Amino acid sequence: MADEEPFDQKKYLEEGCKPKCVKQLRAYEACVKRIEGDESGHKHCTGQYFDYWACIDKCVAQTLFSKLK
Repeated sequence: MADEEPFDQKKYLEEGCKPKCVKQLRAYEACVKRIEGDESGHKHCTGQYFDYWACIDKCVAQTLFSKLK
């Protein structure tokens, strides 16, 4: 086992959680589309982006820590 390459469980679990966070993803995509033509650079979708990843992190946290060694 010492020769085995470590496997990142978080990335695998994130993929399984993405379908549970579709609402946040759609909000982010809608924001990106809404500000697409912004030339000023003042508009951004940081809040929606963080909401999406917070949803995924919350979902992943429920199972990740039990899988860590």
